[in-house]
Amino acid sequence: MNDRNRLAEQFEAHRNHLQSVAYRMLGSASEADDAVQESWIRLSRTDAAKVENMGGWLTTIVSRVCLDMLRTRKSRREELTLDNIPEPANSRQDESDPEHETLLSDAVGLAMLMVLGNLNPAERVSFVLHDIFAVSFSEISPIIGRNEVAARQLASRARRRIQGAKAIAASEEFKRKRELVDAFLAASRSGDFGKLLEVLDPDVVLRQDPAFPPVAAWPVVHGAEAVAKGFAGRAQGARTVLVNGTVGVVVAPRGQMLFVLELKIVDGKIAEIDMTAEQSRIRQLDLAELSG
Repeated sequence: MNDRNRLAEQFEAHRNHLQSVAYRMLGSASEADDAVQESWIRLSRTDAAKVENMGGWLTTIVSRVCLDMLRTRKSRREELTLDNIPEPANSRQDESDPEHETLLSDAVGLAMLMVLGNLNPAERVSFVLHDIFAVSFSEISPIIGRNEVAARQLASRARRRIQGAKAIAASEEFKRKRELVDAFLAASRSGDFGKLLEVLDPDVVLRQDPAFPPVAAWPVVHGAEAVAKGFAGRAQGARTVLVNGTVGVVVAPRGQMLFVLELKIVDGKIAEIDMTAEQSRIRQLDLAELSG
């Protein structure tokens, strides 16, 4: 085996890990693939004999590549589109299987990616490396060009937002609201019209965002029956999340963000539903992942 083949073999042994790191930083499977490929190019131009810890070296390189990509994205004000939500690590399962997609989506955390998307590149890289992949701050600091104290502070900002969401979600009132919203989504997916009527207030109001073309002609819908008809048989790709400190819904089939629903619950019924589909407005929402 020649040196290049041996180097390629070493790289392939770390590929899945590198894709996981890049995906959590970038929120895009295609961009993660690009970052991993760039890491291979940089490795192939390096004297690998001088690399003592290949896994650590490659993690550092892919992190720097991702940091550059995040900074470029931010400078161009590009929208973060969470496409191809399944984990980019190689899988033999059929990605068209909705249950398989849901499991993969839950494992990564769509809403967590969105929370991180609201942070600056250095904050995002620091949190992902330390809290998800247990990289020390002494190793993170040269990657982001800050000292260890700064790296620690950057990671803690993201952590506080995520932990704050968990604290809210632990309250009994929130749990009751979440059960109601989960029942609403389950009835919507299965097309159970009767169950939808049970969870909706008779005078429920649905305010739809014209930025989502399929509903542009009906900006406001009144009454449980009309709202139930609109949701029956739908909500594929919807999931319960924390929206501005209360229970809400993100609708992102195959990871492509369509819209967010904010729900007002009164006396155990859903009384108001507000849709946000404009991407610039979605980025202003405080979204957080809910576990369990």
